[in-house]
Formats: sequence, structure tokens, C-alpha cells
Amino acid sequence: MADTSFLDWPFFEPHHKTLALDLHNWASSALPAITEAPGAHENVDNTCRKLVNALGEAGWLRYCVPAAYGGMFETLDVRSLAVIRETLARHSGLADFAFAMQGLGSGAISMFGDERQKKAYLPAVAAGEKIAAFALSEEDAGSDAAALSTSLVLAGDHYAANGEKLWISNGGIADFYTLFARTGEGSKGVTAVIADADASGFSVTERIDVIAPHPLGRLAFDDCRIPAANRLGEEGDGFKIALATLDVFRTTVGAAALGFARRALDEATGRALSREMFGARLADLPLAQEKLAEMALDVDAAALLVYRAAWTKDVKQKRVTSEAAMAKLYATDQAQLVIDKAVQLFGGLGVRKGQKVEELYREIRALRIYEGASEVQKIVIARQHLDRFVKGME
Repeated sequence: MADTSFLDWPFFEPHHKTLALDLHNWASSALPAITEAPGAHENVDNTCRKLVNALGEAGWLRYCVPAAYGGMFETLDVRSLAVIRETLARHSGLADFAFAMQGLGSGAISMFGDERQKKAYLPAVAAGEKIAAFALSEEDAGSDAAALSTSLVLAGDHYAANGEKLWISNGGIADFYTLFARTGEGSKGVTAVIADADASGFSVTERIDVIAPHPLGRLAFDDCRIPAANRLGEEGDGFKIALATLDVFRTTVGAAALGFARRALDEATGRALSREMFGARLADLPLAQEKLAEMALDVDAAALLVYRAAWTKDVKQKRVTSEAAMAKLYATDQAQLVIDKAVQLFGGLGVRKGQKVEELYREIRALRIYEGASEVQKIVIARQHLDRFVKGME
């Protein structure tokens, strides 16, 4: 395993280091049989199902739900989630995706669900028996989530949902979707409900191919019947619920990017030490050393921001809107640069299909877009900064 000395930083408890080492050992032995099996890349739906089942059977999905429902801790521990995503991402982008969506898709239930809802969904999420999804984005409402148009209308003991959701991860394989739809005007007119995949009026109308394949789809709701008992919180709480969920899991996107970047740095370092050029090792050439130095710096700086945000959420128990945005923005943007440098150090071999750095180059790109594009994170950071500055003047 690569250097884990960062786990000695004061952000962590001893169990976080144990978690990283145990998960690395498990991933090294268990994941290749799934992700490198014949047809694994061609049938990502089946591969993701196998990954969710394996993660559940091994107990890793217990970190996605509270202890009362089969989880590991009383409340979600963001540092553990981040350590797991970083470690899985170093091994397999698809394994990281499978884990992350179990957490993101069920996170609103963990934090805002009632007892019946938690018992109905969370134990199955932790066991890998139900696949979760988070249905927020639409064709014209991605980063601007308050602009969504999918509607919910209460009709007796159920809601009728109408509209479409787009870019939904696990679209087509999920057993349930945490759905955000409009019951009123503006950001206070958004409501969250749990929509089961077998609900009448629900369908997946399109599967979307992307450069780093994973289950992704367009969802359609045509007078879809959703029990009123499946509402999370009160009507109008949906936007608050979505932001609180992203407060937790946006930090972990940065952690996944960090995992990709660490793997790229490891691959590039190994290549530089073994590649002979101009009568010396590539690692002995000043230009290569410059790239490796920049990569190592960016990795550590990203790690500091990611785990500061996770520590602040866990220990200070407060909103981390700004910290999570900084972590997500910096870690994903810098990981893109780190991986690009790794490809450059590999030369022509770096763009050959089947090389790990080529895979990482495709994997990292989406992380700068989903759960709030980099440009949106800058808006969030600026608004938080201005609010703090104005309050400090009062």
C-alpha cells in the first residue's frame, strides 16, 4: 500500500487508520474478481449489483447508515465515509461509485426519515440488498436545483408525481429513489419523497453512456403513485434536506478524487523510477521531478481540505457548506491536473486503453461536475465568505 502517514494527522481517530488498512486489504483481494471478470466493463449494471452485494456482505456499507439500523456509528461519520471512498477509488472507480450511491441515495432517510422509513430501507442498504439512488437533477435544473420542475400533488393518501429526472446515477438498477420535486414555489416549495422503483407510473426511459461507464439514466414520472407516508420531513423541506445531504457527501466526492490522484501519483512514480531515458532514470530528470513535486503537493493540499471538512462536520457538528465546497472544488480540480501529469509521464503508453492512468483520466472528469460543478462551488464559497465578512462588521 502507498504511504498512509497522512492518517496520523490530528483529523483522525485510531479506528480510521485501521479502517483504511483493512479496506485496502479486502479491496486488493476481493475487487479484482468482480471488476476484472470477463464482461465486467461491458455489463456495468451487473458489475455494480455484484459490488453492492460484496460491499454489503463484507460490512463496508454499514458505514452508510446509523447504528440503530445496521450501521457502524450512531450517526454518519464523514471521516469514515471519506476514508472509504478514497481507498476504494484508489482500487476501482466503479467500486467507489457503488459505495457512494448507497450513502448518497439513503442519506436523506438516515438524517430526516421517520422510524418506519428508516426500518423499511436502511437495514437493506447496509446489507447490500437494496440499491439506492438520489434523484435531484433535471435537464434544466442541475446545479440550480431550486429550478426543478418535476411536480408532486397530494391526492388523498398518496402523491402523484409528474416530470422527468436526468443524469441519475443508478438509474435503472436502483430499488428506490430519494426524489426531490415541486409542491410549491421557489426553494421552499420543494419536497422530498421516497419513490420505489416498482411504483405505478415510474419508468426509466433512457440509459446514458458516459466516458467512465456506470449506471446512469433518465427517469420518467407519469402520475406516479407515491405514498404520502414516504414523504421525508414536511412539505417544503426538500431543498433543506437536499443541501444537508450534500453537506455530508460533497466532502466525500473530494475524497474519491483524492483517491484517484493518489493512485495516479503512485503509478507515475513507479513509471519514473523504472523508465530509462537519455542514459538515466526518468525520475532523475529535473522536469520529471518537477511534475512529481507538483503532484505530491496537490495531493497533500487536497487531503488537508477534504479531511478538515470531514473533521469539522464530525467533531464540531455544524454545517460545513463552505468547507465541503472548498474540499470538493480543490480536490477534484487538482486531481484532474495530477492525473494529466501522470499521463504525460507515461508518454504514449498513458493514452493506451487498459492502462490505469488512462482509466483514471476518464474517471476523474465527471467528479468536477456532479454534486455541484466547480463553478457552482466557487459561487457557494464566495457567498459564504461574504456572509461571514458582513456579519463580522456588524
